[in-house]
Amino acid sequence: MVQSHEYNHSPMDITLAMGGGGARGAAHIGVLKVFEQNGVHVRAIAGTSIGSIVGALYASGRSPDQLLEIFTNVDQSKLYGWPLSDGPGLLGVRGIADTLRSYLGDMTFGDLSIPFSAVAVDINSNREIILDEGNVVDAILGSIAVPGLFPPKELGDYRLIDGATLDPVPVRAARALRPELPVVAVTLLLPLDVPTKPMGIMSIPGSNTFVKQVAHMNIAQAFRIFAESVDIASRQMAELRLKIDAPTVIIRPAVGSINLLDNVDVFEVSQLGERAAEAVLPELMRATSFPARVMRKLQRVVGRD
Repeated sequence: MVQSHEYNHSPMDITLAMGGGGARGAAHIGVLKVFEQNGVHVRAIAGTSIGSIVGALYASGRSPDQLLEIFTNVDQSKLYGWPLSDGPGLLGVRGIADTLRSYLGDMTFGDLSIPFSAVAVDINSNREIILDEGNVVDAILGSIAVPGLFPPKELGDYRLIDGATLDPVPVRAARALRPELPVVAVTLLLPLDVPTKPMGIMSIPGSNTFVKQVAHMNIAQAFRIFAESVDIASRQMAELRLKIDAPTVIIRPAVGSINLLDNVDVFEVSQLGERAAEAVLPELMRATSFPARVMRKLQRVVGRD
């Protein structure tokens, strides 16, 4: 279990649910930057997929500017490999694992400055798993394991795949960490009633000669179709879970035209997150106001009766 953390309560305390979305994930950094600039205190974080990466790095004590530097300096061509020995997946994850360990080392959840959990799905039991103990990097590797693209992560009795399979925006996991606080959900997926832009020819990440050759063959088109199908399924599931789990505030950065594995301008994507967070600040201030806090407390008391 996540170890106990004591805080002095602030009117702008929240818990944060950070959704999945691959290359769109830098938008999370912009959201965090606006929060810090406006006195919004993130007291707990739950992350799915790329949200688990950003969330864990932030929970480890890094600032939004440091996160931006990390994401900007990462060479995407070295993140993914082609070794089938990593497990059943089109791309290997050794590059991602090495990068994560270079920043998080052997940190456990108890070592983090902010309570954090990562959401994954166990294909042995067909259920959502909230990871909040043990090695943080191992948990992230389970949360980001897009089925078919990256190999499942074997962790104890679990065989973990991307948490976005069942929970693209982990509101329930965030609420469980600090039930007394409002949940702010950041979704990187378009609503169902907003049409997506057609994806162009999709390049396959990697630097070796084989990958470059394959990128010119039909498999590149297969990657594009696969990414589109993942996005459609995630949008459907995200809207369903947001409706059921009912976060207090929803932030929707305008990142819908970015593909899962695009090589993006991290700064520009982060700015999209900033704009989306700035747009909801009035709503967030209402949600963290004294009357709203009293109402939440009353609802929790009534819910226990």
